Amino acid sequence: MQAGREIAPLAYPEEMPVARYSTSIRTALAPADAFAYMTDLRNFEHWDPGVQAVTQVDGDGGGPGASFDVVVDTPRGGLTLRYITIYCDSPRKAIVEAKSRMFTSIDQIEVSEDSGSTVVTYDAKLDLNGPLRLFDLALRPVFDRIGKRANTGLLRVLDGQPA
Repeated sequence: MQAGREIAPLAYPEEMPVARYSTSIRTALAPADAFAYMTDLRNFEHWDPGVQAVTQVDGDGGGPGASFDVVVDTPRGGLTLRYITIYCDSPRKAIVEAKSRMFTSIDQIEVSEDSGSTVVTYDAKLDLNGPLRLFDLALRPVFDRIGKRANTGLLRVLDGQPA
């Protein structure tokens, strides 16, 4: 993985039936500190109530070469997803991806400065794979609920406000 590799920004027309959670939070944290916190996925446990546990597999913290096993809640118990950092331009942008037989999750983290504060944008997209894509529309309300709970946790841990 190269730090400067160009990745197209996440852009989804509103009519696409994908499950997506996106939030922007203004925080007093320095950009580098906010980026380090957000890209170290071991911190998911602190703000996402749908995450049971996280183990770092590769790397030390977030960044190039980092990967994490994230255990998430499902109706059938915990499901382990391997999140791999596929793009990192520290301290501005990182993209992590997890693939399973059933779905693909792509999470984009962006950190910027604005009027003396830091804005953290977290954008997660969940796509069902193969024939399961027929159920993407049904997944949206479930992912919306998960995203709202995670947003509350992010506001708390970043000691922030909606941007």
